[in-house]
Amino acid sequence: MNNPKKIAVILSGCGVYDGSEIHEATLTLLAIKKQGADYEIFAPDIEQYHVINHLNGEVTKEKRNVLVESARVARGKIKPLSQYKASDFDGLIFPGGFGAAKNLSDYAFNGSKSKVIPEVKKAIIDTATASKPIAALCISPTIIANVLNNVTITIGNDKKTAADIIKFGATHIETKPCEVVVDKINKIVTNPCYMLDSTIVEIADGAENVVKEMLKLM
Repeated sequence: MNNPKKIAVILSGCGVYDGSEIHEATLTLLAIKKQGADYEIFAPDIEQYHVINHLNGEVTKEKRNVLVESARVARGKIKPLSQYKASDFDGLIFPGGFGAAKNLSDYAFNGSKSKVIPEVKKAIIDTATASKPIAALCISPTIIANVLNNVTITIGNDKKTAADIIKFGATHIETKPCEVVVDKINKIVTNPCYMLDSTIVEIADGAENVVKEMLKLM
């Protein structure tokens, strides 16, 4: 029996407004297992940009760690992103949530002039250099465009974000819920998820479509 394909999942905290979007993260993990693959979860061991009260949307005075918060989603089975090695995996995937734009990068604040944190940038470059597929959901494709530039991706149909993606040197394609954009040349797979007014069923279908396309590229 062949060994299952193994995908690294990069989280950015726990909660849509200051970390990983929990539906997207969980349904991505489910999609990977449903397709017969396996996963390992990583997150950077850094302080998150800020902490949001998800009940009222207000910024709190708390300090939280991205790795510690991501461990909530991972049920404790998680490693620091510094330990990620592209050679150990068949692909890399980023669920969405504002943590991607606040903790993994500063896109939420600086748009087309934003920077991606070094550990995330290295993981993307190492994976792309090894010619292994990279997937990103929701707002996370902005990170891929920022690092790799000349790629084709989607974040749905938000004009401001699409314009920033073009400024990164990438190509943006508008999509509807569940639709996936596959850049076969660069092995990039993206889906808009909650960047659109999607239902949780559409998030599940979108995540599953992403994983299916990733496996085809392996």
